Amino acid sequence: MFVAQAHSFKQQARLAVTLAWIAGYTNILTILTCGHVTSHVSGTTSDLGRALIDADFSAGVFLAFLLTTFALGAAISGFVTELGRRLGWESIYVLPMGLQTLLLGAFAILVEVHDASAIEVGSGLYLMTGLASIAMGIQNATVANISSGAVRTTHVTGVLTDLGAESAIFLWWLRDKRRELAKGGIPLIVERLREHPTARHLALLAAIVAGFALGAALGTLAYRNLPELSMLPPVLFLLALIYQDGMRPIGAIQPSEIVAEGGLNLPPGIGVFAIQKNARQPGRVHHMPNLIAWADRLPPEMRVVILDMSSVEQLDADSAEEVHAALLRFTQVGRTLILAGITHRKYEQLRKADGSGGRWAVDPTSVCPDLEIAIARGFNHL
Repeated sequence: MFVAQAHSFKQQARLAVTLAWIAGYTNILTILTCGHVTSHVSGTTSDLGRALIDADFSAGVFLAFLLTTFALGAAISGFVTELGRRLGWESIYVLPMGLQTLLLGAFAILVEVHDASAIEVGSGLYLMTGLASIAMGIQNATVANISSGAVRTTHVTGVLTDLGAESAIFLWWLRDKRRELAKGGIPLIVERLREHPTARHLALLAAIVAGFALGAALGTLAYRNLPELSMLPPVLFLLALIYQDGMRPIGAIQPSEIVAEGGLNLPPGIGVFAIQKNARQPGRVHHMPNLIAWADRLPPEMRVVILDMSSVEQLDADSAEEVHAALLRFTQVGRTLILAGITHRKYEQLRKADGSGGRWAVDPTSVCPDLEIAIARGFNHL
């Protein structure tokens, strides 16, 4: 889940639904233990303005501290993500989410020793809210990066704004299509709703709000019944996600052996690469490497790129979306990507995963079952 970007609506929806409840859960725990929100800072900023006018400097310092820690969390996420990108890491998002898990683990320890009958004060207040606020800043920035800004999980103000605005657009669409939908009945309505981008986005936005509320409800229930261990569920959940990502190896992209052996005298405008499995775990199912990051690192003079996918036994939905995104990126920058080693089954998996309404449609000339044919086609493109 944290290995690469969420290119498709399905990936973004899964990311949002999975993480929104963690933000709601953490936020309600900081309210119950410390009396302050930490997953969002709109109200905190308003309270800061009031504290300044009232000359309540102790409150003002604390509120400024919350704003700073949230921004610090976002900065940590951005720094670590960019560091991973510059170092060529295949998984640039696992580390910030791991840091968030460590922070929430430390917060869980403080919740365990906290007096459930009182609101935290003094240094304990700063420490507990600071840890939670940094963690929420990390999550908000990391999820925004993974989804290219399409998903926010730690606050619902913007989500509800989009939900209201897009609901109006959707109602106008229903009005315009009411006769057609009435004639087609339930099957046509279901089909149109699946195809309509606003309908799908409305479902995503509603799921984020519901997930945040569910997290708050679960956090309240846990704190009232077992306060010492109430923060364990989100920490264990994040650990499970990171473990799942970390235990599955990531394929590597290397220059193809047919080129490395010197058997071909290719011009600099053509590059031939192959996805290779981890030699220490050859039998394991692998994550698709980050094809977007790989594409951005290619030399500018390389105009036609051939990627041998013979070692990829099958393409699940996430892998197919990564391939679609790479094809789109190459098109956007005026390059050509040709996929070799694509069997009929893999081609059908690519087509099946294309839920973009044609934007990522697989061009048959971009795929070849054989590497030699792909190279010949690459010469023609060049």
